[in-house]
Amino acid sequence: MTARRWTIGELLNVSALYLKDKGVESPRLTAELLLALQLGLERVALYLRFDQPLQGEEVAGFRELIRRRLLAEPVAYIRGEKEFWSMVFDVGPGVLIPRPETELLVEQVLQIVRQTREHADDRIRILELGTGSGAVAVALATSLPSSEVWATDISSEALAYAGRNVERHGVSERVHLLQGGLWEPVSPLGVRFDFIVSNPPYVASEIYDTLPAGVRDYEPRVALDGGEKGMQVVSQIIEGAPGFLVRGGWLLIEMSPEQTEAALGVVAQQEVYDSARRVEDYTRRYRVVMARRT
Repeated sequence: MTARRWTIGELLNVSALYLKDKGVESPRLTAELLLALQLGLERVALYLRFDQPLQGEEVAGFRELIRRRLLAEPVAYIRGEKEFWSMVFDVGPGVLIPRPETELLVEQVLQIVRQTREHADDRIRILELGTGSGAVAVALATSLPSSEVWATDISSEALAYAGRNVERHGVSERVHLLQGGLWEPVSPLGVRFDFIVSNPPYVASEIYDTLPAGVRDYEPRVALDGGEKGMQVVSQIIEGAPGFLVRGGWLLIEMSPEQTEAALGVVAQQEVYDSARRVEDYTRRYRVVMARRT
């Protein structure tokens, strides 16, 4: 009996329905991304070749990718990359996958720069704590050509990805990668920063086991688990940042919407910040807390 000869369009349609039946999020997009990966094409090119027949080994390879996704492996890990700030970043096991809501950190820094800097070429020193893949550091460095960025992470695996992404986007001369927890790697530098930004671990330990399997079982816990109520690292950053900020420098931290009020309370207790506020993400939920050192 002759095996069925699938076209790109037929395989996409059948796979999307199959993934939907299995409860996979964004089934059509998932099928398109994985088939494009298997065929070495851009996703849009699939629709230009809808009637193209596929070879048996191409179908078999695609089915293996689908199998991995059904085991909850993130699409970004399967593909080895993720888009952030309209750029593509290398990702994989051992590094947190960049999320769209984290772009809010970049947007807010750029907004402050536009509002407060008279000259576009004024030097700006930025520190990112917990850089992961380096997405935020690279986005800031490319958006602010006069900036110099120090990006830290406790994980050597994450810094390996960050190093590749810094090179990939041509900012290695202005993005300095340092290994260590929080202030440890920057304390010896004697540098004060205009901005300190962070997407720290903020998942509460007590709910960690309830996370979706693709997050809980694949992404690094060290980048996610923020201790009791998820506030351990957030509080440490708020308390320690004034010693590393210039006067008038800004601290911006991403966190869970449910934590923003408590974080503003920690900010107020320090008595060294002003202009403290929280900023909504695209879903109209508070996502970033920011404050200026007086």
